[in-house]
Amino acid sequence: MVFDSSLFINRELSWLEFNARVLHEAFDKRNKLLERLKFISIFSTNLDEFYMVRVAGIRRQIAAAMQAQSPDGMTPQQQVDEIHTRVADLIRLERECLHEDLFPALARHGVRLLTMDELSPEEWQTVDAFFESQIFPVLTPLAVDPSHPFPYISNLSLSLAVRLRNPETGIEEFARVKVPKSIPRWVPTGVPNTFIPLEKVIAANLSALFPGMEIAGSNVFRVTRYSDLELSHAEEPEDLMALIEEQVFQRRFAEVVRVEIETGTPPELQVLLLDELREDQAADLPSLPDIELVETGPLLELGDLMALATLDIPELRDAPFLPVVPRELRDTSRSIFDVIKERDILVHHPFDSFSASVEQFITAAALDENVLAIKMTLYRTSGDTAIVRALTEAAERGKQVVVLIELQARFDEANNITFARTLESFGVHVAYGLAGLKTHTKTTLVVRKEGDGIRRYAHIGSGNYNSKTARLYTDIGLLTCSPSMGADLSDLFNALTGFSRQRLYRKLLVAPGDMRQRFRELIDRETEHAREGKGGRIIAKMNALVDGDTIEALYQASQAGVDIDLIVRGICCLRPGVTGVSDRIRVISIIGRFLEHSRIFYFGNAGHEEFYFGSADWMPRNFDRRVEAVAPVDDKSLHPRLRSLLETQLSDNRQAWELKPDGSYIQRTPRPGEETRATHEILLHDSWGMKVEDTAAVPNAAPAGEGATKT
Repeated sequence: MVFDSSLFINRELSWLEFNARVLHEAFDKRNKLLERLKFISIFSTNLDEFYMVRVAGIRRQIAAAMQAQSPDGMTPQQQVDEIHTRVADLIRLERECLHEDLFPALARHGVRLLTMDELSPEEWQTVDAFFESQIFPVLTPLAVDPSHPFPYISNLSLSLAVRLRNPETGIEEFARVKVPKSIPRWVPTGVPNTFIPLEKVIAANLSALFPGMEIAGSNVFRVTRYSDLELSHAEEPEDLMALIEEQVFQRRFAEVVRVEIETGTPPELQVLLLDELREDQAADLPSLPDIELVETGPLLELGDLMALATLDIPELRDAPFLPVVPRELRDTSRSIFDVIKERDILVHHPFDSFSASVEQFITAAALDENVLAIKMTLYRTSGDTAIVRALTEAAERGKQVVVLIELQARFDEANNITFARTLESFGVHVAYGLAGLKTHTKTTLVVRKEGDGIRRYAHIGSGNYNSKTARLYTDIGLLTCSPSMGADLSDLFNALTGFSRQRLYRKLLVAPGDMRQRFRELIDRETEHAREGKGGRIIAKMNALVDGDTIEALYQASQAGVDIDLIVRGICCLRPGVTGVSDRIRVISIIGRFLEHSRIFYFGNAGHEEFYFGSADWMPRNFDRRVEAVAPVDDKSLHPRLRSLLETQLSDNRQAWELKPDGSYIQRTPRPGEETRATHEILLHDSWGMKVEDTAAVPNAAPAGEGATKT
């Protein structure tokens, strides 16, 4: 069956609606003040990445005269026009929220962001001393004249455009002063929780940088450059690390996509900036659309507000929580391998401790004398973590350690290159995956010698091996010694490090091999059950739903009578509730304290229900251009936990937004006394949101009091 383009929502506009839901959390007065400020920061950094990658990519399509329409029927130019209109509206709302609501409210609680004119004499002295000792030595004024060309402006950096006048000749000059990132953005004034933006301090002291010149004025601006990597899928590079290092370096000089200016920037200065930056455009892309000029208000680079959002003011922030140790792992006298041998362990982060489960598993493998080999994929990790230390320890102890590091993890390329070199220096065998594919799967395989032979232990997850994000993102993980899972992972790692062309697996759904086909088969099976009168049920939780073939399969399932609930945090190109097409499909998005990152898939299967989880969303890139793994949860005693989690999310009437057929989202509003919040329910009960009576049915499930996250 062929569906017309009107049945698909534009990918880029859907993403903007996701970011609009993030911004709404900053408006929501039910959230604590500093939490609301946090969402302003997240909204801003999200928008930066959107321009660096998505908008920049569409502009290049226009430059190449590409007229191919997106699945929803829009041309590249139409998409850019719609994006500009929606972004202008969102920035207006962001400015209104920040300057008319949040800053005044925070000031009433003693958190102030001042201008120089608002400083008291004592505060002036403190700030002036800070400028003299910490800021002035770092600054480098750059003149622009015939002997000094317009300087290179780095991506996302703040700059001051300074207008000067020579008092002897009356000639006006122009200079640029970069606001250094090495100095905290919010300069302390000496009064607790009172700050002044760094660029305001610099602007007030420009005479120290340009002695003898008259300061005619200064304004802050910021540029956004194209920042995606461009690796050819047609040929395999001889040295992938060298190629990516070169591209990371070169993208610093990519074309400018957007220029942000503060309110009040004179028109002639705007013209000057655009004229100079146009000269900076890529020479091989002469037909690029003009740079977008965005007036953002009196303050730029709002991502830096995260530093203020994390101020230690308990009454203005969510109560801290302490992840719990999964009940199965609380007996520290037992080997984690003995525990896993008894039964699979399902963990739910951040509610279940990442360090007490995943990190403990890898650390135990490094130290266990019976472990022969550790194989692991790393997409994004963090600093000198317990995992990196464990891997180097294992290598030093003579174990075979193989780590697949994804060098193309967007904006983490430089970090991952550093990790790769560190691991190699300790004797870890580091591989970089398959040419043309990102390795996005989250898997670890431990090979252990035991009394009855060799046994394989595994961890499969939906989230990165990153201890920092494991405290901020919701993710699912499974610790298992299933022989079939272990055999599948052995085959997968052989494919990643060798010349294996394995496509079919015993248990795992693996992309780009058979994942697309097997998900389609699961959806089609529900469709056939519904047609045969056996009922049909699908619940799928993911970050994004974009893939056209999968959307069409869901439409067909709905028409056959399958009940479908989709929990899609971000982009959703499917239109639910369209008469005769998607009547039985419902879509919600949950935006709250934690980033909903887990991917869980439920299929009713005529009463023989199946649960899957893993690293992949339903997007073309996940099915076709990434190495992904989705695993079944075969232990039926674990099914109540996953079912409870999905039911808890579906019943959320506080943070859930319902997607309407026209592509708009409406936030659910609870009646007085009937609020159900997914995160709140999980915190109140156990790490799966299960009630006291439910936990009794699950072996080793934590009682309500023990499993609840402590505040």
